[in-house]
Order: sequence, then structure tokens, then C-alpha cells
Amino acid sequence: MKNVIFISPNFPTNYWQFCRELKNNGMNVLGIGDAPFDGLPGELRDSLNEYYKVDSLENYEEVYRAVAYFIFKHGRVDWLESNNEYWLERDAQLRTDFHITSGFQAEDIPRIKYKSKMKEYYQKAGIPVARCHMVDDEAGCLAFIKQVGWPVVVKPDNGVGASDTHKLENEEGLRRFLSNRMAGVSYIMEEFIHAEVNSYDAIIDSQGNPIFETGNVTPMSIMDIVNQEDNSIYYIVKDLPADTRSAGRATVKSFGVKSRFVHFEFFRLTQDQPGMGKKGDVVALEVNMRPCGGFSPDMMNFANSTNVYKIWADMIAFDHSTLETGEHAFCAYAGRRDGKDFALSHDDILEKYGENLKLVGRIPDVLSDAMGNQMYVAAFKTKKELDAFYKNVLKLNRQKPVKA
Repeated sequence: MKNVIFISPNFPTNYWQFCRELKNNGMNVLGIGDAPFDGLPGELRDSLNEYYKVDSLENYEEVYRAVAYFIFKHGRVDWLESNNEYWLERDAQLRTDFHITSGFQAEDIPRIKYKSKMKEYYQKAGIPVARCHMVDDEAGCLAFIKQVGWPVVVKPDNGVGASDTHKLENEEGLRRFLSNRMAGVSYIMEEFIHAEVNSYDAIIDSQGNPIFETGNVTPMSIMDIVNQEDNSIYYIVKDLPADTRSAGRATVKSFGVKSRFVHFEFFRLTQDQPGMGKKGDVVALEVNMRPCGGFSPDMMNFANSTNVYKIWADMIAFDHSTLETGEHAFCAYAGRRDGKDFALSHDDILEKYGENLKLVGRIPDVLSDAMGNQMYVAAFKTKKELDAFYKNVLKLNRQKPVKA
């Protein structure tokens, strides 16, 4: 029986399903978290063979002692994982310190976490990347901007999601950013890409081959959603475009990905852009060596009539999937922002889209900046139905209704 340590199995709230499928596959599932065991959902408690509570997952020594205890009691640990961007570096350090070889090690972190380092591996895969400049002083930044033009985007070189990401339109905005940036944080400046975000989401086996593939489309920038406090929309595609699949597989090979759930982000150009490509071309954004966040794994299930939690657990247990995907559909996420005067009430949405709705609920505050406050997840057979859903669910009272 393989020993698998799962870090923070209670957050995100849907991640208990990874533990359930591991246990169903005969794994000895050992959880480490900072919530009391009795406060964990019953489904999660039933999915763990043992649980070790720490006062804080931020305290490395505490988590280290928890792993050491499990090894002392259960023997060698075969896997250690959180599937969480926030703990990616922590996971790698623990694997390195305890000689757990089934995942990224501490030495791998720079190329998979630092946006400036990722570019080299995208280029090796033959995928264009945005020109960049490591933020220094005003003169250095302006010299770079003279080459690429306004606007530019600045963000932490090692950051999570769209946190602390800014679109700078002019010198006044640049000076404001330089004055207010966080001390001690390394920022990267990139030329602005006119595009929507398309992703490649996959579960990769130990040989670097995909055993499940899908993708999503984010029509509007997560940066704008966060900074403008706008509604959040994205959807899982019904069928993965061939160019996204090709770019994703090439990126897997370039980064040497094995035995992981990945979420790679690409730009699909919405206009011709010198130095990048033609309208519709796929160019690099960034890699995420974990599942797409929030409820995306559930949305992948709804879009592909499958169970990605099971496929991931199968990858660990058997190095292949025991499932087949079924009928495909588009799966939409709409995250409405509190305080807006929407034309359709919550009850109106439930009545109008009851047959299509798969998940409805409130978003935890820690995720609401990027995902909105109230979510609606729904599946549709056609793009026309998908588009009408977004227009109707997000339209304000002053806007006219749209027919599907």
C-alpha cells in the first residue's frame, strides 16, 4: 500500500475528492492541515486514514514534524502533494528534505514558479513569449517601454494568480507603481498582449504523456476582473482546439513534466501583433504545475462526463486512467459581484437555467477577488446557449434580455 500525504486537504473545499479517490484506489491517505479534525467535513474525514493537525501550515517546522511522524509510523512516503499553487514551494522542499522523489524538488522551483524563468522553456518548445524587463528604476523601465510601447503589465516574478498585477498606461501610472510597489518583491514588466487566455489542462503520467486533456477560455483578463472588481467568467471548452493541444504537449515536454495535474495558460491573439504573431495564434503566458483553481476540476467533470479526481488518483496508483470520458459540453462559470443591480435575481436564474445548472453557491472571501461572490456553473451543448447564459446572468437592469 502506497503512503500518500495530502497537504491542506480541506481547502479548496472540493479537494477532499482527491483524497476520496486515493483511498478508493487502496492508498494510505495521510492528511496534514491546520483545521481541527472534528471540524472537517464528514466526506473528508472518511477519505483520510489519518490526520495530523498543525497550528499553522505556514510554520515549516510544524509541517516537517508532521511528515516525520507519518514516516516514523507508516514507513516511506511515496507521494506528497497539495495540488495548490500556494504550497507548491513548500511541497517541493518537503519532498527534497525527506527524499520523496515522486514530484518536483526544491531545485525545480525557479523554472516552474518564476515567470522570468518560464520563458526559456516556452521558447525551447517553439512558443513565442512576450518581451520582458525586470523592474529596476524609472529610467530602466522607460527604456524598455520605448521598445515595446504602452501599455505594459507588471506583476511579481513569483506570484499567485493576478495578485498585485497592474496594467500601466502612461508615465504617471509607472511612477505611481514604482512608489507604491511592495518592498522586497521582484517584479517583471511585460509588453501588453492583445488576447484572451486559453488554457491547456491535463493529467500527465510518469512518462510525460497525457492521460486526460481539456482546456478553458477566459474572455476577459483576470487582472481586470480583480483590479476593476468586475464579474468573473470563464468556461471549459467542449473540445480542446488542436493548436492548444499541440502547444500544451510541447510545453509538457520542455518543462519535463511527469506525474502531475497541470494548468498551462496561453494567449490567443485577438489581433495581429508585431513580434508575437497573427490574430488567432497561440503564444505563451505562464505555467501552473497544479490543477486550475476554484471549482475548475468539477467543471472539467461536467464538460467531459468524467471524474478528474479519479483520473488523478489513478495516475498515482496505476500510472494510467481507468475511466473514459463521455459526452462533451461547454461548462460555464459566472461569478457575480455583490452590489451590482442585476436584471435577473438569484431565483430567476434558478428557474430559467435549472436544467443546466450544476453548481450554485457563495465563493469564499479569500477567492472572491478573482472569482466574484456568487457563482453559477452550468453546462450547455452549444456555444450559442453558452453566450446567452453569460449575457442574461450578468446583464444589469438597464440592459435588454437575450434569447438563447
